[in-house]
Amino acid sequence: MTTSVRHILIINPNRTASMTAKIGDAAKAAAGPGINITAVNPQTGPASIQGPEDGMAALPGLFALVDEWLAGSKPVDAIIIACFDDTGLWDLKQRCKIPVLGIGEAAYHMAALAAVHFSVVTTLSVSVPVLEENLRQTGFDRRCAKVRASEVPVLALEEEGGEARGKIEAEIALALKEDDIGAIALGCAGMADLAEVLTTQFGVPVIDGVAAAVKLVRLLVGR
Repeated sequence: MTTSVRHILIINPNRTASMTAKIGDAAKAAAGPGINITAVNPQTGPASIQGPEDGMAALPGLFALVDEWLAGSKPVDAIIIACFDDTGLWDLKQRCKIPVLGIGEAAYHMAALAAVHFSVVTTLSVSVPVLEENLRQTGFDRRCAKVRASEVPVLALEEEGGEARGKIEAEIALALKEDDIGAIALGCAGMADLAEVLTTQFGVPVIDGVAAAVKLVRLLVGR
């Protein structure tokens, strides 16, 4: 394992470039100086990942990007999979010799450090079973009070002036009222730009998995 991180590759497994740009901005803000962030997405595959079928459809493009970058001339110290479903994560952890983190697993770790119990606020109900299974697989099901769907389609997060933020705020308010929690994990990479303002608004840690993953990578590789 290297002693310092210089280059983090962040892969958005869907093909929506505007979301990738948002993810890259959030990652760069979390990384600070001296860390090179590259955010990429496949050119084919689903435009968003909403449920297990989209996740499966995204795997060929995701794996091809990983293989391309690892075989390239620019060294990569760690990879972050920027889908809260942690698409392809377990296969990539086994295949890669460098750290591979998912933003879902990173958010669970951070939320569990911030509070005894937390809830996840995600996009659509179709994603809830995927996240619940991931929570069981990582052992965080005992710390997560509930996975909540705001019923906001992923691509609605890319629309200026839409209803997405209001629906997310309403679901967070309901979670804080009903779930006996001390933190919220935002269950979509497309929500990355909301974490700071929502933390201030609600007075509890609202965790963005992109920033959480970047910070954990720096700890893993010693910088």
